[in-house]
Amino acid sequence: MLHVVERKWLYFALSGLLIIPGVIFLLLGGLKPGIEFKGGTLLDVRFDTPPPVAEVTGVMASLGRGEAIVQVAEGGRIEVRTFEMKPDEIIATQKAFQEKYGTNVKDVSSSVVSPSFSGELIQNAIRSITLASFLIVFLIAFAFRSFGWAAFRFGIAAIIALLHDAAVVLGLFAMLGFFFNVEIDSLFVTAVLTIIGFSVHDTIVVFDRIRENLRLNPGEALNPVINYSIMQTLARSVITSLTVVFTLLALFLFGGFSMRNFALALLVGIVSGTYSSIFNASQIVSLWQEVEDRVRHRATAAA
Repeated sequence: MLHVVERKWLYFALSGLLIIPGVIFLLLGGLKPGIEFKGGTLLDVRFDTPPPVAEVTGVMASLGRGEAIVQVAEGGRIEVRTFEMKPDEIIATQKAFQEKYGTNVKDVSSSVVSPSFSGELIQNAIRSITLASFLIVFLIAFAFRSFGWAAFRFGIAAIIALLHDAAVVLGLFAMLGFFFNVEIDSLFVTAVLTIIGFSVHDTIVVFDRIRENLRLNPGEALNPVINYSIMQTLARSVITSLTVVFTLLALFLFGGFSMRNFALALLVGIVSGTYSSIFNASQIVSLWQEVEDRVRHRATAAA
């Protein structure tokens, strides 16, 4: 028998070590929105031999674009993200690159992205997550309706585990944005929504096993049932997650520059979702039950 519940504070502490640094960097403004979120100009500069990033950054700074974010892409390309540029500024930038690098520059193309798309995307994402969270709580509570009002603790625990996984991914990208200027885009929002769905799916599998074992063993203490249920679902959860992790790892390594951040977000989120489903969600239910038992015991003793 795995004694998972008895070490709940160890797992909570590990989650805190993962989340707290990310929250700090989120407060420091580490999450860098891409041009899809704030609007701007994306310059795609193609070289025969790409120059150092610091050198390209210097060229942009000489043009008064010190805020420009320069990243190396695949195929001899360098992407430059900056605030929206006027047509004459784009022409001046193209000339600056040609004067600096000559025939090494193959092409300089530009595209403008409006920030209006991002506002609508974020609003819809927040509405979707809020609505889905309420539906998840009531769906799980309905599945556990034989436990009365205590059924809601399972739904709320699933939502807390869901927020845990989102916080881990957001915190990681806040740190990457703070130290390496890694930007988030619409694919990142898609990745976060996918992580939320996966996390809830895995948590419900564990909760369903707990429900069945409680039904088959009426009167049994909750903690032993949770331990036994986790032991029954552990291999299935790990193997299922590993199949997804291997696929995402291949996508991260070989999927190209544009897909790298998307694959990284999913990779971290899937691992975090598996961890929270096994070591956090059920432990929250256990802790809730223990607190209720202590309050009830004190009330009985006082009476």
